[in-house]
Amino acid sequence: MPVTTLSYADTGAFSKLITDYLAQHEALTPFYHRFPTMENFAAQIEEKQAAYPSEARQRLVEALRAQYTGLPIHPAVQANIDLLAKDTTFTITTGHQLNLMTGPLYFIYKIITAVKLSRQLKEQYPQYDFVPVYWMATEDHDFAEINHFQLFGKRYAWEAVETGGPVGRLGLEGLSEQLLDQLPADVPALFREAYQQATTLTDATRRLTHALFGELGLISMDADTPALKQALVPVIEKEIQAQASHRAVQSTDADLEATGYSPQVYSRPLNLFYITDKGKRERLEADEARGCVAVLNTDDCFGEEELLNLARQQPERFSPNVVLRPLYQEILLPNLCYIGGGAEVAYWFQLKQVFAEYQVPYPIVLLRNSGLYISKANAGKLRKLGLTATDIFQPLPELKKQVGTALGQEEVSLAEQQQALQETFEQIKALAERLDPTLVKAVAAEGSKVAGSVAGLEKRLSKAAEARHETSYSQLSGLKDKLFPDGGMQERTDNVLSVYINNPAFLDQLLEAFEPLALEFTVLEEE
Repeated sequence: MPVTTLSYADTGAFSKLITDYLAQHEALTPFYHRFPTMENFAAQIEEKQAAYPSEARQRLVEALRAQYTGLPIHPAVQANIDLLAKDTTFTITTGHQLNLMTGPLYFIYKIITAVKLSRQLKEQYPQYDFVPVYWMATEDHDFAEINHFQLFGKRYAWEAVETGGPVGRLGLEGLSEQLLDQLPADVPALFREAYQQATTLTDATRRLTHALFGELGLISMDADTPALKQALVPVIEKEIQAQASHRAVQSTDADLEATGYSPQVYSRPLNLFYITDKGKRERLEADEARGCVAVLNTDDCFGEEELLNLARQQPERFSPNVVLRPLYQEILLPNLCYIGGGAEVAYWFQLKQVFAEYQVPYPIVLLRNSGLYISKANAGKLRKLGLTATDIFQPLPELKKQVGTALGQEEVSLAEQQQALQETFEQIKALAERLDPTLVKAVAAEGSKVAGSVAGLEKRLSKAAEARHETSYSQLSGLKDKLFPDGGMQERTDNVLSVYINNPAFLDQLLEAFEPLALEFTVLEEE
């Protein structure tokens, strides 16, 4: 399969912060710890190994073994869980919401990046082991973001009866009738079975990622458990008593803005949610009028000591928000690197001081691999139009010019004629000023009228020239729309099934093509 790369900047789809980070601009160096190079992992390993206690390993391994109980576990996953008991084993982690059927393609790209980097690190540092981890965002409560996906231009969705709580705890009632039964017949059985054999969305997502990536040793982790939440107790206490993370983020945000970058996420005085008796995930907020901490959208309001006692006795009632979730992850895992999309990298840059506040090593932050997949049919259309895989990233007007030149289309421009007319009317204007100044405005008006007429003729002539190659331009527009749905990146819209159904080797091809530390955009063309 032909593979082409180009810089992220040349795609025109990534923010200035991301392209500046990849270019290692000096202004951003205060906001991260180590840049993602193979050489920098040596120091990261040493730092994490010294800071990650043996009891944390034991807690992690016990939790993972419990989570995979009852699932026909792949030997590669079992081996990686066992390896995590050793102090020479580290994780490479990515995270994402529990999107149905994996959601957009970038869900897949994140995981492939983690798997590939783990393999490359093992080659470079053979005395250590590296385990790819998918951190499941089971506590997220934004159901509307995950309850649908798009396949072959059609939207498939599931409307759950109860929402507002951690999505991972949702039962799957109605999913078969609303979604699974509506899928095309050629969807591989493993996608349906993952949901049919599960009782919750967490269970279903683990089964699906295990079916897709189990042989690659991927571990899918759920941190929404009482045993793991025990590790969060000191963080919760410090949040309640001192609002430590908020102060740290505020300081960093001011520095970011001073260098010309905008913060990605908003920090609150309390960066915690509370799981209510009804299973809802609601924000905690100080209520100065009542002198307590309120659980929004409820009547509950706790005094400081009462809330601290709850944290110590029932930490599973507390849920970190976007500011504290990364910290929770790095406390639980012997992690070296977090792999995220552009928006995630941006908010990690707000968190370095949070990690310093809690004396937890800040990981290497790596932009996930991004890619464009061009099917055999679309690759053929590109070649027929005389375009390369990287040409297609240009704006459509530029592409039309390029294709038009290749087809021999005459470029229509009346700029010289307009210039000549302007000079002629300037001469007439000068004559009017000498003979009758009252006619100057009339001359100018006639000049504008003629210029407008010529401009209109230029447009009509251009359309006439384009009409000779209308079929080619129509194909170009259709191809551009297909590869960039709604003007955006393919990976943010299309589901993996759009490729996997016709190309079951797709995941292997991605694993071969992606180079995590090359920091380049990847284009794959099907032959």
